[in-house]
Amino acid sequence: MDKGDKGWFRGLRVRGNIYINLAAALALMMLLFTICRLVFYFYNREFFPDMTLERFLLIQLGGLRFDLSAVLYLNSLFILLMIIPFNFRFLAGYKRFLSYLFLTINAIGLALNIADTVYYPYTLRRTTLVVLRQFENEHNGFSLFFRFLIDYWYALVFWVALVGFMAWVFRRFKVEGPQLKHKATYYVSGVAAMLVIVGLVVAGMRGGFGESTRPITLSNAAQYATAPKDINLVLNTPFAVMRTARTPAINKVSYFESDADAEAIFSPIHHPDSSQVPNRANVVVIILESFSKEFFGIYNQDQEQGTYKGFTPFLDSLIGHSRAYQYSFANGRKSIDAMPSVIASIPSIEVPYVLSHYSGNQVTSLSSLLKKEGYYSAFFHGAPNGSMGFQAFANTCGFDRYFGKDEYNHNEDYDGIWGIWDHKFLQYYAEQMNTFKQPFYTNFFSVSSHHPYTLPAEFQSRFKEGEMTIYKCIEYTDYALREFFHTASSMPWFKNTLFVITADHASAQTRLADYQSPVGYFEIPIFFYKPGADWHEMNPTIIQQIDIMPTILGELNYNKPFLAYGRDIFRDRTRPFAFNYLDNTYQAFRGNYLLQFDGNRSTGLFDFTTDRRLNVNLISQLPDTAAAMESYLKAFIQQYNNRMVDDNLTVRGPKK
Repeated sequence: MDKGDKGWFRGLRVRGNIYINLAAALALMMLLFTICRLVFYFYNREFFPDMTLERFLLIQLGGLRFDLSAVLYLNSLFILLMIIPFNFRFLAGYKRFLSYLFLTINAIGLALNIADTVYYPYTLRRTTLVVLRQFENEHNGFSLFFRFLIDYWYALVFWVALVGFMAWVFRRFKVEGPQLKHKATYYVSGVAAMLVIVGLVVAGMRGGFGESTRPITLSNAAQYATAPKDINLVLNTPFAVMRTARTPAINKVSYFESDADAEAIFSPIHHPDSSQVPNRANVVVIILESFSKEFFGIYNQDQEQGTYKGFTPFLDSLIGHSRAYQYSFANGRKSIDAMPSVIASIPSIEVPYVLSHYSGNQVTSLSSLLKKEGYYSAFFHGAPNGSMGFQAFANTCGFDRYFGKDEYNHNEDYDGIWGIWDHKFLQYYAEQMNTFKQPFYTNFFSVSSHHPYTLPAEFQSRFKEGEMTIYKCIEYTDYALREFFHTASSMPWFKNTLFVITADHASAQTRLADYQSPVGYFEIPIFFYKPGADWHEMNPTIIQQIDIMPTILGELNYNKPFLAYGRDIFRDRTRPFAFNYLDNTYQAFRGNYLLQFDGNRSTGLFDFTTDRRLNVNLISQLPDTAAAMESYLKAFIQQYNNRMVDDNLTVRGPKK
């Protein structure tokens, strides 16, 4: 392409051309992002069963669109500094700076992709800025970070290899110039090239050309997804983080002409019998970290030809004297999803409520409602104070006291990462409640059944690791609960107490096939125990975390109106319903059916009681059932979103 020694384009050539080198650098990053997607898939392939070549190629094709957008966003400053038409672009110091800029920013992008590869099993979604924010209050951030590097050393090695390869290739790109010797041609063509490149970059960032094209976002990945979970393969993590940086996660919807029309189908306002007399029993709610129903023998008596025993002998025995439910669901996949669901009957839709733009809304919670009835309330979490934002949310909910690692004040019982060992903190929990004036309401959140799944030294030979590393921790926490109940049962408040035991979310470590599906990902225990009560039932119905608050209030004969998105499972005569959100898809459980809804239309209807893996889509065979469930779900979403945006989460209405 050498144009010779004469004319306006004298000196122009391919080798050393700054624009050719820019294109090559961006192409290099596109290649590395594609490699990251392939590794993401193969590392997490158990979550993407029945993958076909056609489906995989569609994912890869769509992934290129999102990779291009992410690469252009990441490298926007690098691109700008490469295309401004001035001669200093060719100075050695300037080129060295651009080299460091390119390698640094893209190393960060690759780190996000690789870290999310090993983190995905815990959330089953691409990490967004909201997910990253949940760790901003962690005082043990460095400990967690270095533990992560140790446990997933192979991810670190892979990242170093990719960055090394990127640097090796990039440093072979040699920019020479200015090539054009004719000054007028140099500046005119430079400005023209800059305008064209800026236009192409903006189009690439937005996901395409055309006046009607809105910038692509996470939901656009569904275009290339055969199954909802494929969205996570289409996307890349830098894109997910950047596109959620300033975008409001919750917007008003208008499925119905008015909110009153939606409220006629679903209303979160509860009107108990005002004449009933409150019974003033104590309330103890225990939330167990990562306790899937898979770990319980009593829920899985049909597994492994009836030989499955589980890892929770004490809790299994306690359920035998409780009110329990066969189809019990979490409303989210993270610990911070559970807090508002259990305590305030507020589920999370995509973004955890406590991390959303609306986390400062006025809410009603068990602690705030019961405080007006003369209850003392306290929240117990053995983690370093402030961890996961729990202390802040407990304060928002109106708890009188928060007891964390600082209040416990015995650092020798600290596990070094997450908090005080469960067997120690549960005993402390019982002892503290014994000092409280009755009636009281308390919440306990365990920590020990958490990655990296370690045990106190004195228990390491007692609880042996099975096929999954978490099993020993489940057995340990089950033992810790046995000891807690043994201690508490001798205390004067015990017999006048309603106990509620649940989990924050299902575990990422599951072995049974029934729990590796959009149903199983949310299955957790929820049961109610009252000493002396003749409760010994496993009810074959649906319950969810947001049902806990209204059920407790019902059992206490609470007699004033309140707002809760769940139902009183003991007394409410409406049809049982459960809700959660996965892969940009709303999931509604009602009767025997699970409806999947993408925000615009229903995409799946399954009999989840017999088709646990969701292999048979019944939506075309049962259109009336799908339509009825979709209408109810739309009313639920509209009541949630619009009340959230309007700060209308109390009976008295929005702030004035």
